[in-house]
Amino acid sequence: MTAFNDEAVTGDALRRTLGVSRRRFLSTCTAVTGAAIAAPVFGAAPALAQNRSEAVGDDRGRSALVPPHKRGIILYTVRDAIGRDPLASDLPSGFREVFKQLSRFGYRQVEFAGYGQHANAPGGADLGTVQGAKLLRSWLDEYGLRAQGSHGYIPPSWPLTPSDRDTFKRWLEIANILGIDHMGTGADPTNTPYRADWDVAAQKWNTLGAIACREGIKLYTHNHDSAYDFLLDGGPLDSQGRPTRSSGIRKLEYFLKVTDRKSVHLELDVFWAHVAQYKFHTYTAHDGSQRERVFDPAALVERNSTRFPLFHAKDGVVNLQSGLGYDMVPFGTGDIDYRRFFTRVGAKNYRNPMVEQDNAPSTSVPGQSLEFARIGYDNLAALRARH
Repeated sequence: MTAFNDEAVTGDALRRTLGVSRRRFLSTCTAVTGAAIAAPVFGAAPALAQNRSEAVGDDRGRSALVPPHKRGIILYTVRDAIGRDPLASDLPSGFREVFKQLSRFGYRQVEFAGYGQHANAPGGADLGTVQGAKLLRSWLDEYGLRAQGSHGYIPPSWPLTPSDRDTFKRWLEIANILGIDHMGTGADPTNTPYRADWDVAAQKWNTLGAIACREGIKLYTHNHDSAYDFLLDGGPLDSQGRPTRSSGIRKLEYFLKVTDRKSVHLELDVFWAHVAQYKFHTYTAHDGSQRERVFDPAALVERNSTRFPLFHAKDGVVNLQSGLGYDMVPFGTGDIDYRRFFTRVGAKNYRNPMVEQDNAPSTSVPGQSLEFARIGYDNLAALRARH
């Protein structure tokens, strides 16, 4: 996670960008393993390894980079447990039992990724209603959890149709019942690389952000690697009159410039931001020259500090054969230097890191996602500042 400007991403530069030792880099480069997801690693990385009592203790004498009340998880990580039939398993099933288990691990915050669960769980299948939200809120309160975010509803229409506006407001109402400060989406504001389309997306998000702000909620967009690719904003036009070259600004960097800083925010998925760092480091400038600009996720947050209230704390092991640069693993068992990242971005009582692992659920190991959630909590809690 070292900051780079225009250094070429080759050889030692790439090794330093990915934050691994020369020996590890050479070993990875010569490996013949495929691009499959790495097998789960159940022990903490040496830099994070601590016993559980210390990890969940009162932090006396040490500086926790993520305070206890800010340690969260997005429920997508344990979606299989939420959707599990409680009549067919002794494992935690449905929202209430999963909340109970997450609270036992030490989590104090959750981020929703929908309000559906198994029909046999308490409350029934769909809790995305006013009454369902009140039930969810009672369970959150029961187990000392706070809902900090939700991947909710972003209207597809623009200009907004009356129906989409009403649906958006209903989702905001549910968020307020749950006590959620932030509502967003897991999709990019637009899927094209062209500046004109991002200008339109900014108009839409500024409007939605203003509506959400009036309801006391901050709107956010959550993004994967492609949103950090370079914007096409100049140079020769193609046959459809669209630009073919870039000024070197990334799509989300531009989005931050043209949206309202008070009502439109971002949730940085740290894993996918590092994938973007690996993938998108070269662009064709307006004059046709090839230029290097390595993405520094922490620097983007530093430059736009108040725009990033939420993170997905997701880890990866370097794998240069994967096409992504990393394989996803339980939080704290990979190569992403989270101690350095959280130290650099600061504002630890403002940020809300949510442990996430897309591939945590397993059909062959039904309890895996909750076990990985436990590992993730322990390693998040173990992060300490250097003295």
